Amino acid sequence: MHQAAHPVASRPRILVKSPHNPVLTPQQFPGEVMYAFNPGAIRFNGQYLLMVDAATYAQPVVLWIARSDDGVHFTPDPAPVDWPQPDPSHPEDCIYDPRITFIDGEYIILYASSSSSQGVRVGIVKTHDFTTFERVSIASEQGNRNAVLFPEKIDGLYARLDRPFGDPNDPCGMWISYSPDLVYWGRSKLVMENRLSLWDSFKIGAGAVPIKTDKGWLEIYHGVTNTGAGFIYRLGACLLDLKDPSRVIARGEDTILWPEHPYELSGRVGNVVFSCNALLEADETVKIYYGSADTCIGLAEGKLSDLIDACYHRNHLRIRI
Repeated sequence: MHQAAHPVASRPRILVKSPHNPVLTPQQFPGEVMYAFNPGAIRFNGQYLLMVDAATYAQPVVLWIARSDDGVHFTPDPAPVDWPQPDPSHPEDCIYDPRITFIDGEYIILYASSSSSQGVRVGIVKTHDFTTFERVSIASEQGNRNAVLFPEKIDGLYARLDRPFGDPNDPCGMWISYSPDLVYWGRSKLVMENRLSLWDSFKIGAGAVPIKTDKGWLEIYHGVTNTGAGFIYRLGACLLDLKDPSRVIARGEDTILWPEHPYELSGRVGNVVFSCNALLEADETVKIYYGSADTCIGLAEGKLSDLIDACYHRNHLRIRI
């Protein structure tokens, strides 16, 4: 007589979703906004500040700031960001997915700069007050986005993670590039690739501004699986070497955040959780504000130590190939 297999005990979740989710919806905006998603996030003047992708009735995305005293209840500004005009040689039809890094006394925003004639490029803007914004540069190469600036220089150079790509239907990975001035970039090198048979099997890209820890740079990134019936976007964690962040120290096999609730499964783009931020609090809680189905914004929280441990986790249930 065969004995029944013992049930596998589930591990505690690395990231716990807020009971207040979604914490920001299109209906909270004063303008004609259909969808609100994929915010950059920063602590500024004692508040939590989200710079949100806001899709207008005309469809193009504008960036719109929402603010909160407690990190849960947000109030959008009366109008979208007064974005600086682009250089005529690099037109912008749409701007989205901002990542905000505080470095050398300035807030540097890397974002996707898109035009129908030139495709997607990495745009860079800076600010001191989140009221006035100054354009720094737009990368010369076409077909690049998901750019994230490290919060300190590496060997005297700015460093960014990004995701160059060719055909959008081809797999692509995460790269690193360096710059002396945020204008000219080089020394590009592949950091991580997609992993066949896992949750990040199709393509990956940087998500949050890396968090410096004594174990390495903690990077929260997104991974995509192509199911045939559509893409699924999830989040994962990895550690990069402090001195040479092109070197991966550890990369967890499990996703740490995935779509499961109605507000994440159905919307402008279903089956998506997507983050452009990870805020480290004084008590070492990490707050992640994430886009849900490209429609609204959720909040998930976890302990820094648990996220680091997740980078070393191997899943004993997976099939090894």
